[in-house]
Amino acid sequence: MSEATDRSNWHQDFIASNLLVIGYNAWAGHLSQKRGVIVCSTNSPTVGIGGESFKTHFVRRSRLVPFLNAWLANPDTGILPHHFMVAHILEVVDNYYPATEVVLLLESFDQVTFFYLKNLPITPRQCYEQVCKTWDEFQPGVSAWQDEQLPRVDLNHIN
Repeated sequence: MSEATDRSNWHQDFIASNLLVIGYNAWAGHLSQKRGVIVCSTNSPTVGIGGESFKTHFVRRSRLVPFLNAWLANPDTGILPHHFMVAHILEVVDNYYPATEVVLLLESFDQVTFFYLKNLPITPRQCYEQVCKTWDEFQPGVSAWQDEQLPRVDLNHIN
């Protein structure tokens, strides 16, 4: 098995294992900021009672170009594949369907990998609803500040 295959399998396993948190953050970001990208970093995980957690941020479309330019200008960060990727990411963000799709940038060590997640087994909205219903037990990798910034939705009145 090649190193590229191992890396791809690791990414797929990470996404599958953390889809509820990724989807939750994608929908929460959409509710408060509309279009954007989920950025997950596995570089500084924290380990607690609930297991390992990772940093997750939602970067809205209007801030995406400066964010990507600053982040990718760092000589320690590479994106796979790097050619034409910023323009491609912007095009996807401009055209994805937030109710059923997620745009994800996954940082691991010195690499950033772009994922356009479609045909998910659970939609971002369903992830958000499931996490909200079990918030006290679940508490994903969301800071208290982020929690305070999220719009409150009465799940009993969602169509």
